[in-house]
Amino acid sequence: MIFLKKLISPIIIILFLVLSFYYTNKSVAILKNADPIMKEIKNTEEKYTISPIDAQIVGDNIISGKNGKTIDYEKSYNKMKRYGTYNESLTALKDLKPVISIKDNYDKYIVSGNKNNRNISLVFTVKENENIETILNILDKKNVTATFFLDGSYLEKNINTIKNIKNHELEILSYNNQFEETFIKTSISYLNSITNKNSKYCYTEENNDNILNTCKKLKLHTVKPTLVLKKDIYKEIKNNLSNSIVSLEVNNYVIKELSPTIDYLLKKGYNVISLDSVIREGNEY
Repeated sequence: MIFLKKLISPIIIILFLVLSFYYTNKSVAILKNADPIMKEIKNTEEKYTISPIDAQIVGDNIISGKNGKTIDYEKSYNKMKRYGTYNESLTALKDLKPVISIKDNYDKYIVSGNKNNRNISLVFTVKENENIETILNILDKKNVTATFFLDGSYLEKNINTIKNIKNHELEILSYNNQFEETFIKTSISYLNSITNKNSKYCYTEENNDNILNTCKKLKLHTVKPTLVLKKDIYKEIKNNLSNSIVSLEVNNYVIKELSPTIDYLLKKGYNVISLDSVIREGNEY
């Protein structure tokens, strides 16, 4: 009996503390919700809330969705409370995630970013002994960002060139034009050690179960551009501006037309940005 009393006493104390904590937090929440500042914040909910857009899945393909946004009540309230009064300019926002998101689908081919955005990614595939210096100079001169998918053997032979690429996104394309898991993993690890960034994407121009399944195992998303160009890029891009992921081969035709093509895209109000920036579903605010 004495043992039971000794056992019950700590339980009662713990229960009392838990209940006290619960009701204290509840009281604080009630007072906070009654605060005129919080009421003003909640009155603007409709103004700041945008519903998320789900990623679209069509067969084996997926198109980026987009995060929505809403007010972060706690952060907004704390900022305004420190300020001393309601101030709409201090309103803080947070993401509303789509139910269907690219980040959860490694078994689909990404064919486009969200089509509501005016974003285009120029993706260059780099194999063997191709010279990308001229392309890099054009991109840097135009102050735009591109994405380069590199063959692993090219990476090994051109390490100094790769180390000097600061403003662009780098991913692994293949190894000696093959896509064997062991070599791809090694190349990705090598590239990550150079860039200090984690790889995110694989590349294919057509449905390929080997690439898709290997990349899924490695937690990489597979990109399949809907526009793959080797020449006449100015004309083709001009006629296909809805395509947000454009793959370009490194050759003299592309080099010759790259500068006027970028000028045209910028003039039309498009953002020429990295693949990751085109695909991601986040907001900026």
